Amino acid sequence: MQFRRVGADALLIEVDTPLNWFAALDAERAAGRLAVVDIVPGARTVLLDGVADPVGLAARLSNWTFDPASELPEPPLTVDVRFDGMDLPFVAELAGLSVAGLVDKLTSTDFMVAFCGFAPGFAYLRGLPWNIPRLPTPRTRVPAGSVALAAEFAGVYPTPSPGGWRIVGRTEAELFDVARTPPALMTPGRTVRFRAA
Repeated sequence: MQFRRVGADALLIEVDTPLNWFAALDAERAAGRLAVVDIVPGARTVLLDGVADPVGLAARLSNWTFDPASELPEPPLTVDVRFDGMDLPFVAELAGLSVAGLVDKLTSTDFMVAFCGFAPGFAYLRGLPWNIPRLPTPRTRVPAGSVALAAEFAGVYPTPSPGGWRIVGRTEAELFDVARTPPALMTPGRTVRFRAA
């Protein structure tokens, strides 16, 4: 575990289990024992923003212990997906499966939202048993709702955007809505399951 000061009022913690730390720190904030504005998990980090004394907080957390049992803050989310993506045959061949076998594998996997980024509502879903290469040249426009794979992650594009991930399907789910609380449908620590539509 390492602590790095970021700017005047933020602290970056490098840890092996960022979702556990996120859940525990968020519980501390909710209980009024941690004064921070925002807690942002990453692939291998947790960023605490709006910290009055980053050096003092790092000292306090360096010997901190917590119960990691509360990693799942919300019930599993099921997302209906039409598996008809242009890269589905390529990914199936790469995985050594038929297209039907790949769909079975994707719909039987419990994905975990590791962190969010790239675009509002875009969640990096951990759980793939393969490492899927990105496209050599990104597409200039990926439709909203595209379900795609890259490296060890799955994700769903919340809006039309450029992208280099392998598209395996699409969903009608609303990934981001500013009128909803929270606006993002997929939040860190949440389990996500794909269901063939």
